[in-house]
Amino acid sequence: MIARLALAIAAGMLATSAAAQAAHEPRPYVTFENAAWTRDAVIYQINTRQFTREGTFRAAQDHLPRLAAMGVDIVWLMPIHPIGAVNRKGALGSPYAVKDYRAVNPDLGSEAELRAFIDQAHALGMKVILDWVANHSAWDNPLTARHPDWYKRSPEGTFMPPEGTDWSDVVAFDYANPALRAYMADSLAYWVREFGIDGYRADVAGYVPLDFWEAARRQLDAIKPAFMLAEWEQRDLHARAFDATYAWEWKQVMQRIARGEADAGAMRGYYAGQNVTWPRAAYRMVYTDNHDQNAWDGVASAIYGPAYEAAIALSFTGPGMPLIHNGQEADLDHQLAFFEKDAIVWQQGRYDPLFRTLIGLKTREAALHNGRHGGVLVDVPNSAPRSVLSFVRQQGASLVFAVFNLSPEPRHVTFTLARHHGTYVDAMAGGAPIGFSGGETLDLPAWGYRIFTQIP
Repeated sequence: MIARLALAIAAGMLATSAAAQAAHEPRPYVTFENAAWTRDAVIYQINTRQFTREGTFRAAQDHLPRLAAMGVDIVWLMPIHPIGAVNRKGALGSPYAVKDYRAVNPDLGSEAELRAFIDQAHALGMKVILDWVANHSAWDNPLTARHPDWYKRSPEGTFMPPEGTDWSDVVAFDYANPALRAYMADSLAYWVREFGIDGYRADVAGYVPLDFWEAARRQLDAIKPAFMLAEWEQRDLHARAFDATYAWEWKQVMQRIARGEADAGAMRGYYAGQNVTWPRAAYRMVYTDNHDQNAWDGVASAIYGPAYEAAIALSFTGPGMPLIHNGQEADLDHQLAFFEKDAIVWQQGRYDPLFRTLIGLKTREAALHNGRHGGVLVDVPNSAPRSVLSFVRQQGASLVFAVFNLSPEPRHVTFTLARHHGTYVDAMAGGAPIGFSGGETLDLPAWGYRIFTQIP
């Protein structure tokens, strides 16, 4: 009797344990599938106003074959809507002061010319996303008169810019109003349905409630698979709304290293933190330049200095979805004006071949693909850890071994663990196969780097 009771209790405990274990099975944090074309995608940002002397979609369209030949996958157009006149900043105003969410800024061209730009990009195998300003509108957007209840109010009862900002040319929406949410989601859907847009870059996404973005994502995906990029750095955005978020921390770490305020250990720590605290399926957009965080300030490469090329190369070989800011490939030598006309002067820049090589490498090597589609970064310990970052990334048969001297002094380095052993080719310079089986050393100039791809 006692034996049978003991067996029954044991069986019950096993059943309870199995049920408890099932309740704690890992579940994917990201609940949607990324569009297939995002797996190895590289983004290129276009400020249409400054992109050409004409500042139009038609003129920008002439550059699309060049961008396709570079290997660009996603073209991000900064806001294409009419710009408000009331409280305008500068002569031309900010494109982020939207006067009409369902119209095209006539200074940039017509609806037909925008359609032609999108159609040409699609024909060349690229996707197009629009910059979307959901948090605020221009003061003279007709919505302020038709739906004043859609806007936040100051303690005095007046319209107000977003709290804590100096954005005096715009007024903040109040997302407590479901009618505003429906209008904004329908406007997002409008450009996907009517113009074939492939997704959005969401301006200050964290200033807008997350549940709005989640509902809008479902609405867009019902039309076609969308790509959503949030200008924000928060992992919750990835669960049901955004494919990609900004990796601001990556840029900040890289700039501190370039200024001598941190060393390679800071970047090693950044990547370790990404592995531990962010879902692998999250795309993190990494970049050296964009429209409001530009590397140039009147002195060429003033922020990165001689570390600039290494920073670009690391943005393509470490985990992340790389961004190219328009003009980087033409050695843009100043930060573009934001409220005035300041056209890019196009030339064959020194960085153009670098971008082409890095994009080709990222496309070919599955280890360098984005999010869950690429390989996890695994540190390869070396003899100069404060100066040199070395790592491998592997996905299937694709294995990449990269070594970056993130210091202003030449380094002679050996590797202390055999995580990288194999036979490789130099991905940047080519040449004869290179074997790593233990005891090898590398000599790296200041801010130098080597990227190797394994021979299967």
